[in-house]
Amino acid sequence: MPSLADVVDLLHAWYPPGTADGWDAVGLVAGDPTAEVARVMFAVDPTVEVAREAVAWGADLLVVHHPLFLTPVSSVAADTPKGRTLHTLTAGGCALLAAHTNADQASSGVSEALALALGLRDLAPIRPAPAQPLDKVVVFVPLAQADAVRTAMTEAGAGRLGDYDSCTWTTTGEGRFRPLEGASPAIGAVGGLEAVEEARIEAVVPPGRRTAVVRAMLAAHPYEEPAYDVVSLADPGLAPTGTGRTGSVEETTLEQFAARVAAALPATAHGVRVAGDPQRPVRRVAVCGGAGDFLLDELAHSDVDAYVTSDLRHHRAGEFLEHGGPALVDVAHWAAEWTWLPVVEARLRRALDDRVDTRVSTRCTDPWTFRH
Repeated sequence: MPSLADVVDLLHAWYPPGTADGWDAVGLVAGDPTAEVARVMFAVDPTVEVAREAVAWGADLLVVHHPLFLTPVSSVAADTPKGRTLHTLTAGGCALLAAHTNADQASSGVSEALALALGLRDLAPIRPAPAQPLDKVVVFVPLAQADAVRTAMTEAGAGRLGDYDSCTWTTTGEGRFRPLEGASPAIGAVGGLEAVEEARIEAVVPPGRRTAVVRAMLAAHPYEEPAYDVVSLADPGLAPTGTGRTGSVEETTLEQFAARVAAALPATAHGVRVAGDPQRPVRRVAVCGGAGDFLLDELAHSDVDAYVTSDLRHHRAGEFLEHGGPALVDVAHWAAEWTWLPVVEARLRRALDDRVDTRVSTRCTDPWTFRH
């Protein structure tokens, strides 16, 4: 049976806390990392009703999207709203973990889950996440010592790309130099022009390992004055993660697409609100789980036909449509983010070979309960 620490490590590997926005509050909120986990429940909101459901089911861990302590509190006494949730969970032996903005942008995250639930294909982020900054170290070394220098560089942290390490590229050529008075050349003699067959070795390096890699390369290099370059690489903007998602659907009308959205999401009092010509053709769609009006400016002049998100404000929506932007499909915040729960539930169950029981909360925590 996995420990709480094992489960947390898995979730953090998929949804790294370091990718959360600076104002966010994500990660393990309560629980003993050494405790065993047999049951995990998933929910959007850490309400007291959800906490009671988790404890009644016997959950050892409740994973939520919205943090319990996003805004500071001065007390978690059991007679306060947040305190009631926390005390219900801890008294029932249930840990609590929040994955919020770190789950929004990730692969298999909230926006991607929403896009797939609506049948979008060929997904790409609306706003790609910046890739990890990388440098490239290039060094020229005699062929006989190339393996030693290459090994020293990779052992110091160069050449790591995704799930691969020791990634280098090598070609050969001729290096020329003349040792001058005062030099102690490893090859050749003072005053003589030398031509040496050399290897050009290249490897990427995270900026934080730059100094260590260069020092390791210099220590392994036979030359008194090695020739090398350190180059900062530009971000190509091809990250698979990022804010929101765009994708394609078979051509349909806005009215028909809105019906698809309503059928794909759990029912709420909010329903699905649509702004645009019902007969407008829809081929390209953008989505953003949660409140997404901060992306309107980026989508205004895009090739998107419809934008699905939540919490659109009157003036922002009206001004957006006046400028000829995509049609707007406004859905309940809770319903859009709920689509992530079965995705992460299934992912955890597979990763742990069904050694834990999992469940999505049956509680609708959308705050709007009815409408006339």
